[in-house]
Amino acid sequence: MAGRIEDYALIGDMQTAALVCRDGTVDWLCLPRFDSHAIFAGLLGTEEHGFWRLGPAHAADAPPPTAARRTYRGDSLILESEWDTPRGTVRVTDFMPPRDGAPQLIRIVEGVTGRVPMRSALRMRFSYGRVVPWVHKHEGRTVAVAGPDSVWFDTEAETYGKSLTTYADFTVAPGDRIAFTISWEPSHKEPPALPEPEQSLVATEEFWREWVEHCTYHGPYREAVIRSLITLKALTYAPTGGIVAAPTTSLPEDIGGVRNWDYRYTWLRDAAITLSSLLRTGYREEARAWREWLLRAVAGDPENLQIMYGLAGERELGEAELDWLPGYENSAPVRVGNGAAHQLQLDVYGEVTEALHLAHMTGLARHDYASLLQLKLIRYLEDHWDEPDEGIWEVRGPRRHFVHSKVMAWVAVDRTIKLIESGDADGPLERWRELRDDIHRDVCENGYDKERNTFTQSYGSKELDASLLLIPQMGFLPPDDKRVIGTIEAIQRELSTPDGFILRYPTTGEHEGVDGLPGDEGAFLACSFWMADDLAMIGRVDEARKLFEKLLSLRNDLGLLAEEWDPRRKRQVGNFPQAFSHVPLIDTALRLTASGAYGG
Repeated sequence: MAGRIEDYALIGDMQTAALVCRDGTVDWLCLPRFDSHAIFAGLLGTEEHGFWRLGPAHAADAPPPTAARRTYRGDSLILESEWDTPRGTVRVTDFMPPRDGAPQLIRIVEGVTGRVPMRSALRMRFSYGRVVPWVHKHEGRTVAVAGPDSVWFDTEAETYGKSLTTYADFTVAPGDRIAFTISWEPSHKEPPALPEPEQSLVATEEFWREWVEHCTYHGPYREAVIRSLITLKALTYAPTGGIVAAPTTSLPEDIGGVRNWDYRYTWLRDAAITLSSLLRTGYREEARAWREWLLRAVAGDPENLQIMYGLAGERELGEAELDWLPGYENSAPVRVGNGAAHQLQLDVYGEVTEALHLAHMTGLARHDYASLLQLKLIRYLEDHWDEPDEGIWEVRGPRRHFVHSKVMAWVAVDRTIKLIESGDADGPLERWRELRDDIHRDVCENGYDKERNTFTQSYGSKELDASLLLIPQMGFLPPDDKRVIGTIEAIQRELSTPDGFILRYPTTGEHEGVDGLPGDEGAFLACSFWMADDLAMIGRVDEARKLFEKLLSLRNDLGLLAEEWDPRRKRQVGNFPQAFSHVPLIDTALRLTASGAYGG
């Protein structure tokens, strides 16, 4: 059985990522890209679907021991786990070196005290656990081959095969260092170069040290901000600049339920807000790379803008179910691909335009086609802003006039007007000023409930929606507007959990709700950070700080957050780690630091 979601650590190389459990088991790894088939899919099934455990030897009928301590080495993505056993202490260092060639996962075992018996158990299963590869020796190296894939296993330890698993049993004493590496290569090519684990470790540590040095934030929440920035960098696909929402698929929002989605793609919304956080903390190169990715992905077809694309801008992300996997804690179905790719979500135009605007304002060199794209997006919105859509939460029910979508359409027009006013683009300024006013008036007349003094989820509805918290943050209305304050207080009353965290919108248990799905979900962490932001903006800074620090306490021991928090089970749920959780953490830390609203 897989560990709790928060029991996992992230390691990665900016092209793919692995999840390592507290007991030293790698239960998730897709090679060679984030969106490739998994070779370890135990996270969504059983050990029969692939895993790699490395830790102290234990009795066959006993669970593997969990590490007594684990941490990232400094400000890096190098994981160090330590076990204290009756025979001594041992350390395992796990990392994936940033690469130009074959992807590698390297694990170095180091004796600390005593003499500790160790075991490596490697069970590779290709195609999400469905395919057993042919494992054999080739010039002294172990290789697993199936179809287009080959994975090479290198170690100085003696290995043997048993029950379709490759084992190594060995003992480490103080000062001993034994490395294990797997490398992926297309099966029709020559074997990958022999790994150099110690040199790769030095280079990986140096990479992260140099990258973190560019961070311009030095406030009281620096530890949390730096770990979130490293996580966002790890979710960036280096060859193209695309940014995945999370490195996993089908980790449930409702354990045992059907709210299981594939997040290994680039949502324009998630990538745009990630970009904004990177820009505000000093990372312009990532912004430039993402802008280039965006221009390639959208190309000359902004009228058919998708809400998400593949890592290289692929448009077809057809959704399928893997019926041979039982799902995380029996949360089925397990899905790959995402059928929401072709939904209409008008808010995306606002998020993309806001990201381009922020890049322009922070000094990123002008790009003529980026400005042209922005103008094309507004021309599309002119004719479509007043249509119903699926909204920010990708509801699979009927389209509605979602208030947040209209607000973000207003943002798109407003930021483009500012671009024209700055002299960096030409467009029908007066006509678009009128359009901006029309959208604003429409939202305030049709999306606001005067009796309750709150904006609502959609025109004519009574439901609330946490995305309304972005109204003041986007500048649609000032924070001291009574309608803004009323909306914040209504969301606190109606969408808060007993712990004070925020739900996205009402769900209805076993019955189909506004999102077209049965079941409930946890508190959405991004929305909870948005609430802390809003509270700070309306002057309730102590309350904002307390909520923010309460949210920080939900992170696992390594500073990582999934998408949601289950208030009943008191555990993280949803895909992990989640960019959409770490971005607002950074934003709220910046706001609270600027306001001086922090303890200590």
